[in-house]
Amino acid sequence: MTSYSLFLGCTIPARLPNYEVSARKALSRLDIDLVDLEGMTCCAPPPVQSLDLETSLAIAAYNICLSEEADLDMITLCSGCFESLTVANETLKQNEPLKAKVNGILAEAGKEFKGSIEVKHYLQVLSEEVGKEKIKANIARKMGNLRVASFSGCHLLRPSKILKFDDTEHPHAYDELIEALGAKSIWYRNKQKCCGGLLRGYADDIALAIAREKIINASKAGADCIVTICPFCYLTLDLGQVLMKSTYQEEHNLPILHYSELLSLALGVDVKELALEFHKIKIDSILNKIG
Repeated sequence: MTSYSLFLGCTIPARLPNYEVSARKALSRLDIDLVDLEGMTCCAPPPVQSLDLETSLAIAAYNICLSEEADLDMITLCSGCFESLTVANETLKQNEPLKAKVNGILAEAGKEFKGSIEVKHYLQVLSEEVGKEKIKANIARKMGNLRVASFSGCHLLRPSKILKFDDTEHPHAYDELIEALGAKSIWYRNKQKCCGGLLRGYADDIALAIAREKIINASKAGADCIVTICPFCYLTLDLGQVLMKSTYQEEHNLPILHYSELLSLALGVDVKELALEFHKIKIDSILNKIG
């Protein structure tokens, strides 16, 4: 059993309990122990970084300090949190003057960033440490002929020189993890294009139009569902279809799942334990298909 401190971030515990519960159940079945640490706060995402770099680094580093004190590498479920925390971790490790300034801020909270741990996305752990073969060996429920449109979002792969996961131009790790479950990961037009989620609250009409394009492209490619690894991508595409109905007078009903949900189902987790009622677009068609 390998242990990691779990960083949940803000969105998942507030809005997506189904993401958290499925990740906990799936990872535990693959011998990954998730340790909850008290005092975790926001990751200080890019909007905070754009306002004040040192403040954002100090906020992110505070969380990393908690994991350092527990002597545990950190695992994230949110791709945005993964990017923010990894950028902070690597930046401070490599920039001693900036590290000293940030530690001056952290000292007021009784913390010191040492640079002794790594931050990892759970998909990275599954791909690089658990491995496809172990996942395949633990499959308990067949995926049938499930056609999956994978969507990794923007923050898992870039900035590539810092995040160092997969090939940014031709990513394959995520699709391989989907196919390790027995499903078929399909190509669809503009597969890597942003979902538009980060425009919400600023340009809602443009955000919804971008999300609509992704739903239409995946549907035209014959997808049974879209599977995401980012809470914002999930919300944009799941809740977005409800908004599309009122805005465009269109009804799409394409199920959106977290990868951790698909993984849990494949590993044999009881459907009743996965809080699937939180989906705006019901996933009954997926459950029927995989039995």
